Amino acid sequence: NEMSTTVCLLLLALIVVSDGTLSKSDKKKKQKTEKEVTLASKPVAERNLVTVQPKYKEILDEHKRYFKDGRKIRNFDGDVLAYVTPWNGHGYDVAKTFGKFTAVSPVWLQLKRSRDGSFGVEGSHDIDQGWMDDVKSTGSSVEILPRLLFDQWSGHDYQAVLTSEAAVKELTAVVVGFCNMNKFDGVVVEVWSQLGGQAKEALSSLISLMAADFHHNSLKLMLVIPPPIGRTAFFDADDFARLAPVVDSFSLMTYDFSSSGPGPNAPIEWMRQCVEKLAPEPGPLRKKILLGLNFYGYDHSNAPEPVVANRYIELLSKYKPKLKWNSESSEHHFEYKSNGSPHQVYYPTLKSIQLRIELAHQLGTGLSIWEIGQGLDYFYDLL
Repeated sequence: NEMSTTVCLLLLALIVVSDGTLSKSDKKKKQKTEKEVTLASKPVAERNLVTVQPKYKEILDEHKRYFKDGRKIRNFDGDVLAYVTPWNGHGYDVAKTFGKFTAVSPVWLQLKRSRDGSFGVEGSHDIDQGWMDDVKSTGSSVEILPRLLFDQWSGHDYQAVLTSEAAVKELTAVVVGFCNMNKFDGVVVEVWSQLGGQAKEALSSLISLMAADFHHNSLKLMLVIPPPIGRTAFFDADDFARLAPVVDSFSLMTYDFSSSGPGPNAPIEWMRQCVEKLAPEPGPLRKKILLGLNFYGYDHSNAPEPVVANRYIELLSKYKPKLKWNSESSEHHFEYKSNGSPHQVYYPTLKSIQLRIELAHQLGTGLSIWEIGQGLDYFYDLL
């Protein structure tokens, strides 16, 4: 039938779209251990730091000085999913320090399929139960949902699973058992972009079956999705309509808009359009969308290089640039020259983040942050 034909095409050409996945950021450089922060007696807004005209020296002086009495006060009333990666260890500290998140997703797990057709979850070496307990102590409602990446799957693997409900049941049982054994509250599944828009109905069936079994075991299933507008538009309103009734939340990757050349990371109107294209009307289904916030940036020159907190601070210290505000994209950037080559650096600021939090509030969505090891500590005053 048509479904089997579509799935069989995966054997011939499996499209793996790395640019549109969270996994892309695995390439970002590790940060060095940071010095202990000096706490502030007022939040950033009361210190007049949320502005379209920030000075580089203010950022250097203030970026570690978050509000000491505001660590567990939530200013945003929607859900907030925070990703943490093993290669940016500062994120582990952020997750323990701030009670701003409703869910934390450590990037720990890979789902593998063996040649004999069996399934296994890898990544146990990264699991830290003591850290999980510390995160849970920041607030009674925070949940731990590690990211689960369908890793190194071939076209044959996808065909075998997407055409067999029994295989999906077996896969789900393995993941559910792993979650229960490790006291997780569920998982954030990353698989959609790997298929590059192929076999969408079969993939929706897999996710729906997984979600049903997860819910039966009192676990949550969140799904990573690419933006519906742009070069990785593999997930559309029809896909959302199929899955929104069964998936707990959607981690929408509204960033990397200009990762191939100079430009904003996530123009604010594009972010709005992405949400409205998936869910035209506000309500309980749109609320399941977690608008993606990048806490990293790019240094654009001959080839774009990812910029995380330490690198950003290094550039500000070395080049002492003037930050320029683009009112259309609602982002800051600055320019410098190195060895005669011009560079443009786009990285979030307090003002750009504040406007995106306000957008999520207006739209009635939550937020998902990639990732909290890459941002500046005073960003969390805004959440």
